[in-house]
Amino acid sequence: MDGNGRWAQRRALPRTAGHQAAETTVIDIIEAARAAGVEWLSLYAFSTENWNRPGTEVNYLMRLVRRVVRKHAPMLLARGIRCRILGAADPRIPRELAQDFDDLSTLTADNRGMTLTIAFDHGGRRDIVEAARSLIRSGTLADEVTERRFADHLPFPDTPDVDLVIRTSGEQRISNFMLWQVAYAEWVFPQVLWPDFRAPDFLACLHTYRRRDRRYGGVPPQTNGDPS
Repeated sequence: MDGNGRWAQRRALPRTAGHQAAETTVIDIIEAARAAGVEWLSLYAFSTENWNRPGTEVNYLMRLVRRVVRKHAPMLLARGIRCRILGAADPRIPRELAQDFDDLSTLTADNRGMTLTIAFDHGGRRDIVEAARSLIRSGTLADEVTERRFADHLPFPDTPDVDLVIRTSGEQRISNFMLWQVAYAEWVFPQVLWPDFRAPDFLACLHTYRRRDRRYGGVPPQTNGDPS
């Protein structure tokens, strides 16, 4: 969800105004994804690298996320959306926000509709390192390590591999997002900034994805391996 700062800058507003405006987009996209039949939606809200931002901005984000979580928890429950937090391990996260995350996960745990993963204090590299440590602690021998067994030690191992990554604002970087799970993801980079991103933009990205030819390193079956 990229472009909040630039959205505010273009309007001669503080960066915090861009983060505040992003709330409307978050809810709009959750509703659009659910209506479109998306079963798994992940939102990259705060990365492990975002701790490097100015303290005033980080503190504002913590307060804003807490308000958004508390405000919209009843809606998420009513819509049958299961919510999970990917990350949220840093002790710098306010205790109250960590508790709100736990409460949201518990509140929606029995929902069987769309699964919404909020990546907060998330880093793909950290997840891979933690999975390796977990494998070592489990006593797994080197020759026993497979991709499937490794993936079982990642956070929320039931999460399927990512099919589509949408990064708004035109930036074209992975930014340490779910590095293991995006190995064969399709990528779309709409130019629109996140606070202006709406359901029609999201549906356009889905349409682009549906037109992609996903071969996973193979060739279309109709070619029968013919290199011509």
